[in-house]
Amino acid sequence: MTLLSMFKGWLGEAQGAVAQALFLDEKIYRSINNVTIPTSNGTTQIDHVIVSRYGIFVIEAKNMKGWIFGDEKSPKWTQSLMGQKYRFQNPLHQNFRHTKALSEFLDIDHDKCHSIVMFWGDAEFKTPMPPNVMTKGYATYIKSKQDVMFSDAEVDQLTEALRTGMLPKTWATRKAHVESLKTRYASTTTCPKCGAAL
Repeated sequence: MTLLSMFKGWLGEAQGAVAQALFLDEKIYRSINNVTIPTSNGTTQIDHVIVSRYGIFVIEAKNMKGWIFGDEKSPKWTQSLMGQKYRFQNPLHQNFRHTKALSEFLDIDHDKCHSIVMFWGDAEFKTPMPPNVMTKGYATYIKSKQDVMFSDAEVDQLTEALRTGMLPKTWATRKAHVESLKTRYASTTTCPKCGAAL
């Protein structure tokens, strides 16, 4: 991972944090940014987690320009920028791992987690995307979920469990997470996404 890609990632995460602060009522939506939690096969890092009575929103932030091509099932998506094409991991698959890890970590049903992929920057979709993949309407989409899944007391408990259980936001945590990714994707016996035997 290059310094530039790390900066771009941080910028996308920062834009998400600002949008949350401006457009979501913090009494209803408890936002925790840059969350790294332990999993059964390493760690996972989540850009934004928003805990609310309407479920837990798990957000993967992308800061990209150019045309974006992809669909729900493809393992890789494509960015086309100034005549060059770049392949990147399907963020829906990436975020599925995040939602699974978070539901296990908090011991809640997986269907109480809402996956969102938000492209900040000047990205333009050139293929149809599901409603939870967007370049605008971030807060509107979150507020559109109105089925109550948790009591106010449960929201408090889940928020506290996540804040106290997540790994510290340090360079050491970041470094350990990158090493965890390298190990997971280098394995020839274990699936890097789910941890099952190949």
